[in-house]
Amino acid sequence: MRLCSIASGSSGNCIYAGSDSTHILVDVGISGKRTEAGLNELDISMRDIDGIFITHEHADHIAGLGVLSRKYEIPIYATNGTIEAIKQCSSVGKIPDDLFCPICVDEKIIIKDLVCNPMRISHDAAEPVAYRISHGKKKVAIVTDLGNYNDYTVESLKGMDALLLEANHDVRMLQVGPYPYYLKQRILGDRGHLSNERAGQLLSCLLHDKLQAVVLGHLSKENNLPELAYEAVRVEVTMATAEDNSTIKFNDIPMQVAKRSENSSIIHIA
Repeated sequence: MRLCSIASGSSGNCIYAGSDSTHILVDVGISGKRTEAGLNELDISMRDIDGIFITHEHADHIAGLGVLSRKYEIPIYATNGTIEAIKQCSSVGKIPDDLFCPICVDEKIIIKDLVCNPMRISHDAAEPVAYRISHGKKKVAIVTDLGNYNDYTVESLKGMDALLLEANHDVRMLQVGPYPYYLKQRILGDRGHLSNERAGQLLSCLLHDKLQAVVLGHLSKENNLPELAYEAVRVEVTMATAEDNSTIKFNDIPMQVAKRSENSSIIHIA
């Protein structure tokens, strides 16, 4: 099983996950041309894509959806609330109704040899979800755009082999940055985005000795830096493992920060 971020950040998100015979995208918040170029780097074409899974209707997650779905007639999987919100979004254009495949939280969808499980998240969208994807016993999760997390979140994400986890902003950069007050409050709220520190705290709850890779994603262009995200998560995990006397140490976890506008390193789940 493979996982690769084609683009990740406040300006656009597109994640590839697949096996030897099945290929899916989670979100297409970048141009169709950029999406196709990213897939080509993986030796995959859009014609190989078996489904597009949408987390929610914000532009940085659906910008390329209309063009790609119409051109290649690819099924679109999303919750009913998200589907209705997409239909109201004029920028994506008209998408044929028969391409939409409604899904429900915590009800699995089987796409050939992949199993996709949507999970509930807290974000200011119509009916947003994150996705857990499995191939046999191999499991990955793509979790961005959550203002907060709870016991349900932690339980849903336990036992993953790889995680793509939001580390959206550095709180201090956000507070002193150029955003208007209402937007700062939205981002910091329970239906906004995870800060670097909160990402590290969530990751600390999910550590286990078979975790093979962590990707920090959806970084804000204005309110974060890759090195800040990495260091803040490192500090939180280091403190948590020391406090718990854990045998797992930060250096045991291969971690990278997803690139904003180019493919990140491919994760191969052993």
